Amino acid sequence: MQNNNVRPETMERITTKALADAFIEEQIKEVRAQVGDKKVLLALSGGVDSSVVAALLIKAIGRQLICVHVNHGLMRKDESENVIKLFEDGFDANLVYVDATDRFLDLLAGVSDPEKKRKIIGSEFINVFADEARKLEDVDYLAQGTIYPDILESFKQAEGKKAVKSHYNVGGLPEDLKFELVEPIKLLFKDEVRVVGEALGLPHEMVYRQPFPGPGLGVRCLGAITRDRLHALREADAILREEFAKNGLAGKVWQYFVVIPDIKSVGVKDESRYEGWPAIIRAVNTTDAMSATIEEIPYSLLHHITYRITHEVEGLNRVLLDLTPKPIGTIEWE
Repeated sequence: MQNNNVRPETMERITTKALADAFIEEQIKEVRAQVGDKKVLLALSGGVDSSVVAALLIKAIGRQLICVHVNHGLMRKDESENVIKLFEDGFDANLVYVDATDRFLDLLAGVSDPEKKRKIIGSEFINVFADEARKLEDVDYLAQGTIYPDILESFKQAEGKKAVKSHYNVGGLPEDLKFELVEPIKLLFKDEVRVVGEALGLPHEMVYRQPFPGPGLGVRCLGAITRDRLHALREADAILREEFAKNGLAGKVWQYFVVIPDIKSVGVKDESRYEGWPAIIRAVNTTDAMSATIEEIPYSLLHHITYRITHEVEGLNRVLLDLTPKPIGTIEWE
């Protein structure tokens, strides 16, 4: 008997719309057979995997799917608003929006250790999601955006090997929440998920969005997170993404972002002393995330981005460029 968590050797790679359409139709049949007229719950982050699962399940079971989008206050600028608009207006999603910004930032206040920050964000996300799940009635299924590399990592851990990273998705829910899992893309690789996403009608910019860490901007606001520094980070990141898109770099660079450390330096503004944080730009390319090279950014564009960040974002008075490849640096700073 075929293990349904193991990709069959005969499974064709999904590289075309025709193959994606066939996969979608097959999954629609399987989902309908699995859940019948029952309700399904999904944590919709707005990332590629959860968005593809949401679009696929809406196509299969419509408003039987309940999407919960949790804004932990660590999203990029306008990200939650864009997710809500897309799925409510474009897909008629049955969507619950939870603004948990204060809940997360209060717990993170004064916490500077990167691993503690990650654990707080991950565990509190599960708590918020579980709280919302308890408010809903007659939900028997939990959908997850598990993809095949996640399963391969789990196999490594089961064999006693050290995994590259852990994948908790919405795992670890309290025992009183007993759901059967629905994982329609669990045998797909990331590139296949993107092909399926476009076939489902998701916007190209969402399907091919750059990787974004689960803890969000929390691992790019270095040290203890403060609301003013987080706001500055969000605005500077938006400027960087806007300028990369305008200048044809958005599709060329695998990942690009701003980091703001908890240090200040002296600057000059309006002919007066001005202490501010530095904004550090990082832009890298990689094929497997195990190593990464630095993308060269034209100096004229760097000067323009520097001018915009230092003149448009309160609290920032320097712009720095991280030129460190992986190894020796990691892709993220925390």
